[in-house]
Amino acid sequence: MSGRPAAADEWLEVESLDLEAQGVAHRAAPEGEDGRGKVVFVEGALPGERVQVQVLRRKPQWEQGVVTSIARESAQRVRPQCPHFGLHAGACGGCKMQHLHPAAQVAVKQRVLEDDLWHLAKVRPDQMLPPIAGPAWGYRCRARLSVRHVAKKGRMLVGFHERKSRYVADMTSCAVLLPKVSALLPALREVLAGMAARDRLPQIELAAGDDAVVLVLRHLDPLAEHDRARLREFGRRHGVVWWLQPGGPDTALPLDADAPPLTYALPEFGITMPFRPTDFTQVNPHINRVLVERAVRLLDPQADDRVIDWFCGLGNFTLPLATRGATVHGVEGSATLVQRARDNAALNGLAARTSFESADLFAIDAAGLLARGAAQRWLVDPPREGAFALAKALADLVQDGRACVAPARIVYVSCNPATLARDAGLLVHRARYRCSMAGVVNMFPHTAHVESLAVFDRQASA
Repeated sequence: MSGRPAAADEWLEVESLDLEAQGVAHRAAPEGEDGRGKVVFVEGALPGERVQVQVLRRKPQWEQGVVTSIARESAQRVRPQCPHFGLHAGACGGCKMQHLHPAAQVAVKQRVLEDDLWHLAKVRPDQMLPPIAGPAWGYRCRARLSVRHVAKKGRMLVGFHERKSRYVADMTSCAVLLPKVSALLPALREVLAGMAARDRLPQIELAAGDDAVVLVLRHLDPLAEHDRARLREFGRRHGVVWWLQPGGPDTALPLDADAPPLTYALPEFGITMPFRPTDFTQVNPHINRVLVERAVRLLDPQADDRVIDWFCGLGNFTLPLATRGATVHGVEGSATLVQRARDNAALNGLAARTSFESADLFAIDAAGLLARGAAQRWLVDPPREGAFALAKALADLVQDGRACVAPARIVYVSCNPATLARDAGLLVHRARYRCSMAGVVNMFPHTAHVESLAVFDRQASA
């Protein structure tokens, strides 16, 4: 085969960012060939930059490496705020985009959403919604921190994993965690290092509500009273609440019975939501409030409409929708979550306008949709796996001429643009909806995670 090897010092033009926030470039085409050569994924490079790369992996169709020199910097390159961010050994792997201006991060994520909808589903929204964005620093009220006692170094580590490694980064602060929690990291390392069980403490889960910060300590062996006393003293001194988790998430209990509850508010709707620290809630409360308001406004339930909230969780969307005069039926896979959602509805005076059930939404079929009856609106908020079974069941009914349960409008909240695109393809091409609107939600600034929202309206002829 004719051609030439790629020069180690070849300068590459970075064209775009991929889903892992790596720059995408191409080698020069081999001699005698037209077009571009092998694709190169470059950590630390930004679109528009001219860079040199240290290659770490080579495959027949692609290479992957890290930037070593930049001849032309992007105008969107900024100095990372966190001292633990970078490409060096030991750098924290929690964020991948701190070197890119936050506004540019949002633009990249919107392009990912548009590209996935088109390339994976041949769907183009009629309108792109303005992005939902908010504070870029100190926003994270949920996190899972790894804990590691390194006996050889005589040091306790608490933080995220190092970039592309199972080792725990040596962190003394974190710019995306709540400032109170970031400031606690050195003291947290110290208190855990002094515990007899320090070698049997794999992780701490952070969960903050509007009025309390909870640290859930996973421990593999029962804790001695001496260790419990250390945690109590730490909690009193720093104003945090300890929970202990000896097994799975359901085993977590407060260290002391008088621990204050965790709640978050949705002020526009007059709603207060109690939750457990191991429950799924959004990591960014500022963005969640705006997201809920926009989803409710776009769904636009009319008085006495029936709405189904698929994957309803604790009622994050169910209860706000019920305050608008709709009757809302929430469906969730966990019976425990369903009961908690029911309790939250009662607490907020919405029991009469809500109902809840437990069902496996990854196995729902056309008969299951028919059994639940017609609804004018759907709110769909699935996990990363998406709502394929739900979209397919609806498409099957429409294709069979049984569209009586098809809602006039669907608002789909997604944490994975690829599965959203897959489901959008079913809704548009088989269930006869059009994608009226779509937009990104920057729930996780400085990461490559893309949260989004899409609106589907039933075609008049369907």
